[in-house]
Amino acid sequence: MADLAARIEAGYGYLSPQEQRAADFLREHIADLAVYNSTEVARLSGVSKATVSRLYRRLGFENAEALREHVRGLRASGTPLASDATTSHSEHLDRELANLRSALAGLDLAPAASLIAGARRVLVVGFRNSYPMALHLRQQLAQAREGVQLAPLPGQSIGEELAALGADDVVVLVGFRRRPRGFARVLALVESSEARSVLLTDAPRLGADVVIECPVDSVTAFDSYAAAASVISLLAAAVLAADLAAGRSRIAAIGDAYRELDELE
Repeated sequence: MADLAARIEAGYGYLSPQEQRAADFLREHIADLAVYNSTEVARLSGVSKATVSRLYRRLGFENAEALREHVRGLRASGTPLASDATTSHSEHLDRELANLRSALAGLDLAPAASLIAGARRVLVVGFRNSYPMALHLRQQLAQAREGVQLAPLPGQSIGEELAALGADDVVVLVGFRRRPRGFARVLALVESSEARSVLLTDAPRLGADVVIECPVDSVTAFDSYAAAASVISLLAAAVLAADLAAGRSRIAAIGDAYRELDELE
């Protein structure tokens, strides 16, 4: 079903001038509609409550609560919703701290770290907005052990990376909203293989051998990955600690290569 903005766009030409006035307000304040009732929308847009109620029905919503639920669903799916309201730094900090507390409360990284440290090959998978997090995780894990790969590479498909998974491989999937439509199929293919799986996500309903949940909620229009980045740091450290002697040897070898290539300041 089309989202609110698409519905307004599709039916705008059929609305009365007063309904268009209210529709303009809805379109410009979508993020705020999660809390506004029809009386507030009528007052703020300068039309009657009857006009707002009629507009809601024209847009396919039974009442104001149905529209509010629709907008909440958009936000939960990761759709950016801009608001005219100014977000304070303290509100942002409170939300970030709440996400961190939620992600770290009762967090047990030992099962995931054990799988990753003991694997022959580790394949880190991420799409869309999850790709930067997957890239960061791959970079951190590559400091701790050999054989860590990233998929899909820019411009490449992923099928060839999943075709030869074995029992001694581990696939780490990073899947935050908004996941591409094919993400569930990728996850199912990994689950049907002999490889073990670790899933870093905001959606615990998705299945894997080990699921690590990280909230990405934000008071701004865009999701926040601060908690995810923190968990990635902890996970990489746990993998390093799982075989500390080998990890230290690899870190030293990487340092030697940096100096030989004069790569870093």
